[in-house]
Amino acid sequence: MLTGDRPTGPLHLGHLVGSLRNRIRLQADYDAWFIIADLHMLTTKNTPEDIACVDKRARDLVLDALSAGIEPDQVVFYLQSAIPEIHELAGLLQSLVSVSRLERLPALKDMARDAGVEMSFALLGYPILQSADILSVRANAVPVGKDNYAFVEVTRELARRFNGKYGEVFPVPEIIAGEAPTLVGTDGKRKMSKSLDNAIALSDDATTVRKKVMRMYTDPNRIRADIPGTVEGNPVFAWLDVFGSDRERIGEMKRRYETGTIGDVEVKALLADVVNEILEPMRERRERFAEPGLVDRLIVEGTAQVRLETQATVLAMKKAMGLTGAWNRIRRKAERSP
Repeated sequence: MLTGDRPTGPLHLGHLVGSLRNRIRLQADYDAWFIIADLHMLTTKNTPEDIACVDKRARDLVLDALSAGIEPDQVVFYLQSAIPEIHELAGLLQSLVSVSRLERLPALKDMARDAGVEMSFALLGYPILQSADILSVRANAVPVGKDNYAFVEVTRELARRFNGKYGEVFPVPEIIAGEAPTLVGTDGKRKMSKSLDNAIALSDDATTVRKKVMRMYTDPNRIRADIPGTVEGNPVFAWLDVFGSDRERIGEMKRRYETGTIGDVEVKALLADVVNEILEPMRERRERFAEPGLVDRLIVEGTAQVRLETQATVLAMKKAMGLTGAWNRIRRKAERSP
């Protein structure tokens, strides 16, 4: 199972419902690999300042995952850029997909728009590099959020295409869907995103969570508590539907909101309590795993292990394609030459 994230900032509640809970649930059922995808980060964040933050953000990313429930003895963490063979694998896959196929992926345009950048060659090739990540460890399963389905479908196509053309090397990975729809951000406009400053991070303390929830977008037409409000599309109630466990209380709040007998402050106060109740065990786990040097050791040891796996995959690809035969014939002829 291949999972992971770009080290562009802290993991947030959107990651939790989109993929993290699936990763936690499945980690004992698979050989689980967790990629710190810093090469993917370069598609939208590639200034010297961005790159200088990779090591700190990589540590924070691993600590976020551990705090959420990933267990260090069940998952292998690794740094993508420390495995040059991943780029070699991506290069071997490039001829199996057309530019027009990649241009049809709306998520790429969304990424460019959100980051405020033009569509670079690297960003257009994002799905190919992601395919290389998944296929490098010959993953059988990829738990992802809804916005990543299309990317993993490209991986599935490439695996089938390679196997059909050169011989069976790759399993066709299964997409394991997240448990909830894409989580809207606190601004109520777009999905929760690190780059849009509309997220509640898994590492936020209780006070920060409460402040962010109290500033959340609700019904813009509701200027007083006695005015009937709209529940449908209201991000506060959307979050309560995802995270709240007291369905009866939430249902009663919805009815009162629609009839103008409850204020936004009371509803948001409940949501803040619900979110903090979810995050409090994570805060305790974070303290436990913040032991000096632990995260660094996990990344170094895991990267060495995954590099061996990737080297074996690249060799298997080259053998299937006949590339090793070409080199061996040239080398043997050179050795026989006077």
